[in-house]
Amino acid sequence: GMNGSQMAILAWWEFAAVVGLCILALVFIPVYYKYNCTTTTELLEKRYDDKHIRAAISSLFLFGNLFLFLPAVLYTGSLFMMEMFALSPDMGWSGGTIYLIAAAFAAVGACYAIFGGLRAVAVSDTYSGVLLLGMAILVTFLALKAINFDFTGIPKERLSMIGDSSSPVPFATLFTGMIFIQIFYWSTNQTITQRAMASPSTREAQKGVFAAAAIRLFIVPPIIVLPGIVAYKLYGDIGDTAYGRIVQDLLPGGTAGILAAAIAAAVLTTFNSILNSSAALYVCDIHEVYINKTPNVKRLSMFVTLIMVIAAVCIVQVYNNPDASIIDTLQKLYGLLSMPILSTFIVGLLFKNVEAKAMMIALVLGIAFYWWALNPLAPNAGTLTQPIKLHYIHLMAITLLGTVTSALVINRVAFGKTAIWDAHEVFSKP
Repeated sequence: GMNGSQMAILAWWEFAAVVGLCILALVFIPVYYKYNCTTTTELLEKRYDDKHIRAAISSLFLFGNLFLFLPAVLYTGSLFMMEMFALSPDMGWSGGTIYLIAAAFAAVGACYAIFGGLRAVAVSDTYSGVLLLGMAILVTFLALKAINFDFTGIPKERLSMIGDSSSPVPFATLFTGMIFIQIFYWSTNQTITQRAMASPSTREAQKGVFAAAAIRLFIVPPIIVLPGIVAYKLYGDIGDTAYGRIVQDLLPGGTAGILAAAIAAAVLTTFNSILNSSAALYVCDIHEVYINKTPNVKRLSMFVTLIMVIAAVCIVQVYNNPDASIIDTLQKLYGLLSMPILSTFIVGLLFKNVEAKAMMIALVLGIAFYWWALNPLAPNAGTLTQPIKLHYIHLMAITLLGTVTSALVINRVAFGKTAIWDAHEVFSKP
């Protein structure tokens, strides 16, 4: 997806991710371990002393996983396979190739999640990660070699790291919403944090996160932008099909098959880790709280997984939009949930004596504001024609600050409580 933008500026997402990972390691991991949390949302229940806010945030995470991340993972993986193997581009529901591939990915991923659990996710992630990174480096080298390491003829805006207001990542956004997006994704998202929270100790968790940050800093940026830029020079603006086209044309047959296996493994491990975290959120935060305190966890998790798999395959069609970058689309849409959710964590960690109902009202207001300000489903979402003439990443920062402020004001005015600064207690060593 990032190579599909065919612009160097997308590397900022990865550089900023390094900051997000460091915040996870140094700030959030010690807190999760201190409060002995199984899910990230369990921390909210303990800080607000309210089970309903935990369930509300879990529901938002589940909504995002179901309607955004799961179908997007299936779509991008299937699109790569179609382009790489020059399969029929028929996108119709009747025998559409992309849906057959997506369904196959979903079926295998579901088996991993149901029968293997988080351990299977971790083991498969390790092998596929090493394989994928190695092959991706090879693809990047061959792509550069194909143009003799000569970037002449490529428009300068596609090579620039300083974006203007019309860029996918305007430079100013690096100091506003970008950092909050990274904090949300790396520090509060159950799909990500469960990998660290499954470690035997805080120290071991931090080692893994710092290793991921190093890979993100030194290896990932070139492999997610350079092949796409080369594809622009070779083929023009071909969007999200760029990476598959590069691989199909430049890699020898056998080597291409290895990369195809690595991509397939990456799709599967991403897909099944989202399924695994979704099942954990539903079982721990909703079912055991409101329906049955002692369910058959294995059977219930299987049931939740199957429902999400079927729904995700059905939603794949929504992402078949050749005129929009999949990365931009995901970020814009997820802004509806990410900043309101992050505001709930910020208020809960920094203050005590905050009424959970005040936070939930502010949560709804934050979602409504972002929708009004951006209308992320509109074709021109995030452009200067929206009610608030700012880039969507700037709007995320405004949404976050507005939601936090609303929660504190509602807490005082509607519930008669004064929030008390409590960060020193939360972040102190246990």
